Amino acid sequence: MGFGFEETMSGTWTRDGVERPFSFSVRVRSGPLRHFRKDQVADMEGTVDAGGLASRQPLRGTLLLKPFLGRVIRYEFDFTGDDGRPYSFAGQKDIRWLSPVRTWTQLPGEVRNASGTLVGTAMTHFDMKKDGVTFIRSWKPA
Repeated sequence: MGFGFEETMSGTWTRDGVERPFSFSVRVRSGPLRHFRKDQVADMEGTVDAGGLASRQPLRGTLLLKPFLGRVIRYEFDFTGDDGRPYSFAGQKDIRWLSPVRTWTQLPGEVRNASGTLVGTAMTHFDMKKDGVTFIRSWKPA
């Protein structure tokens, strides 16, 4: 038995100097705890909205959860844009205990195309006031 939760991050992404909306909602599942304890990586699936690139497109990826000893939470997922081409997102929260609210809720990231070329940069946030209770209630054994 493992655990699961749901999370939404929203903000903006910038492509060619133009700032556009960017958000994703994911369901995270750890798999059996005996495996999760070794690598601290969980599976992630959901949808992504990237203004001008992807409209509620499915995503699949992983979430590295090492907030205490490693002081990092890393999101990596792949999706197909509205243009039919593959893209990936990678973002990382670097946890700093002197700035816990900012470092636990802000996620800078990058969108890249299939060849690894940078398409744009993103800054998303977890809205604790709006989504905090839903997020906490979503944590369940899985």
